[in-house]
Amino acid sequence: MYCRDNLESAERMQRCACLQTETRILTLVIRDADRRTYIEGALLNDNADVPIPSVILRTEHLSRSVNGRLIVDDVSFEVNQGDILAVVGPSGAGKSSLLRLLNRLDEPTSGTYFVEGRDYRDFAPRELRRRVGMVMQSAYLFTGSVADNLRFGPRQRGENLSDAIVSDLVAEVGLPDFASRSVDNLSGGEAQRVSLARALANSPAVLLADEPTSALDEEAKRGIERLVVNIVRQHGLTCIIVTHDTAQAGRVATRVLVMDAGKLKRIGPTQEVLSAEHT
Repeated sequence: MYCRDNLESAERMQRCACLQTETRILTLVIRDADRRTYIEGALLNDNADVPIPSVILRTEHLSRSVNGRLIVDDVSFEVNQGDILAVVGPSGAGKSSLLRLLNRLDEPTSGTYFVEGRDYRDFAPRELRRRVGMVMQSAYLFTGSVADNLRFGPRQRGENLSDAIVSDLVAEVGLPDFASRSVDNLSGGEAQRVSLARALANSPAVLLADEPTSALDEEAKRGIERLVVNIVRQHGLTCIIVTHDTAQAGRVATRVLVMDAGKLKRIGPTQEVLSAEHT
């Protein structure tokens, strides 16, 4: 009895010592209706304020087949809030096809994806496109004024943007006093900025950008790059940008996903992935 008591006492002391350790290794899985967050094997200090990255968009075995050919083939990845993920790869790799699935311009043949923890099929298409905004290679603005374009999306759900909000949006994309200007009188760079403002008017969680600077000169291109980075930071957005330009990916992205023949070839921190691609 004495030996057993001593043994139990020693075990209790050991457990207490573990609980009092200043740092501990945690594996947390936090789930709620709108998000799914992971911190795995993180070494945390008890007194430290550690930000928990929130997974905003997650794909699971996402595929699309056209005429018997897989153009997106079993692609699975996650993007956290605040991330800018650049999707790179050769022409025909499936980069733009992947983005079209995420905005439901095309339907997956198999697999699925989740936005803020919800399966994309749980959203009405219009609501999904509000939560997952998209900027195309060409701006595709509606006929009318800049303000008309910014008000279009919110108006579809019965919301009318005030003049003050419109003014704030155009100022945010570097076009103050452009609200009343006709879109017919915009340069390519200005039109792309309006396209960004129009996406922001819908208060998205995710911003998709499909080669948004490929038709612009170098000065306008760098301006759009800076603008995208600033918008993501200021609004806490998640951004996925398709680009054929790995130098651009290096300037704007926090992570890079490489596609080849429809498959995810590599994903990880920007410099790590780009260095691996050039070796």
